[in-house]
Amino acid sequence: MSTTRSSTPESRPGHKPRAIIVGGSMAGLFAALLLRRAGWQADVFERVGAELSGRGAGIVTHSELFDVLKRAGIDSQAAQVGVSVSGRRVFGRDGSIVGELPFRQILTSWGHLYGLLRAGLPDACYHQGRNLDRIEETDTSVTAHFSDGTSEEGDLLIGADGIFSTVRSRFAPDVQPSYVGYIAWRGLVDESELSPDTQDALGDHFAFSLPHGEQMLGYPVAGLDEAMERGRRRFNFVWYRPAEAGGVLRDLLTDVDGVSQPLSIPPNRIRPEVTAALRRDARNLLSPQFAEVVDRTAQPFIQAIQDLESPRMVLGRRSVIIGDAAFVARPHVGMGVTKAAGDADALVRAIIDHPGDLSSALAAFEAKRLAFGSAVIRRARQLGAYMQAQILDAEERAMAERHRRPEAVMAETACATGIMA
Repeated sequence: MSTTRSSTPESRPGHKPRAIIVGGSMAGLFAALLLRRAGWQADVFERVGAELSGRGAGIVTHSELFDVLKRAGIDSQAAQVGVSVSGRRVFGRDGSIVGELPFRQILTSWGHLYGLLRAGLPDACYHQGRNLDRIEETDTSVTAHFSDGTSEEGDLLIGADGIFSTVRSRFAPDVQPSYVGYIAWRGLVDESELSPDTQDALGDHFAFSLPHGEQMLGYPVAGLDEAMERGRRRFNFVWYRPAEAGGVLRDLLTDVDGVSQPLSIPPNRIRPEVTAALRRDARNLLSPQFAEVVDRTAQPFIQAIQDLESPRMVLGRRSVIIGDAAFVARPHVGMGVTKAAGDADALVRAIIDHPGDLSSALAAFEAKRLAFGSAVIRRARQLGAYMQAQILDAEERAMAERHRRPEAVMAETACATGIMA
């Protein structure tokens, strides 16, 4: 990367600096809103041609997320609308409660939070159907060229375009996500589909079932039209299971036509016998409550768990990556959206703290967030290690077992505990 000093255009009289933000999901919206409040122009360019509504089932919130939302001008009370859980429970194979921990959290939905952020950005600043092709940088500007033949020039380019970031690939093509040896079966079921006993047991808790070498977790989320009332909500589950890349994973990702898919498969292409085997395993391995959840979920889907750790976040003189474009941690820490918000916040704070010196601002941002991203990745690997027993040695397995005890699972999952940059 060039060490040439890049003065921030805001230091030039009469010039309002402009950020080109590639990626219109959470990280991109946070960056745009925060930059606008700092006096910048900010335009978001999203590859998908329609609104990104309804993606994701639930988001575990953290205090940092609400702090950044407030600084972005989002009503904190509106942001805290979600399903509140009072604590955590671990269920034994027979359905009994083998661990319980008071732990209040608000579980909001992806759609609700995205809607608040999107509503805060004027439509004229959000451009859909714009697929990045290439990037040109000079000492004084950066230009994004899109596949439709259009170009946009600005003073800073922010890659907020996710795990398969085009921005990252243009500067660092060798930085790629890697499969970690296990998958997550995920699904949503209407609470009303569950028996009264199961509703009562799972109810207002973040719940777990812990077969050997695996982990099932679940929690209530908003239902249709963001309904929060008990009985109208949905229950979201995530079941982590080992899946060796060359055998089990290939079989799971072979679709109804016998075509092997690479690391993901559309839910409606999953072979019926694979789903039937999942339900059978649930009855044999999980607590009755979770077995019922799996049985009554119409279409579970598969997520191959991957790590992504970029050695740099500042990729050019005027180009940076944030959020999942830079780091993707295994979901055990539940920090994805909060980390994206923190990245955007740190970037804008660094720009404010270094007026007239973009190079120093970007260096300060990277020094802070690169260390934090690595810490999140490291912690997530620790929490997920026991799902990788097939590739660990005896000493590593013993260390990993510490994180699968009910007390540890309840205290460590989807929280900031143990993340130290």
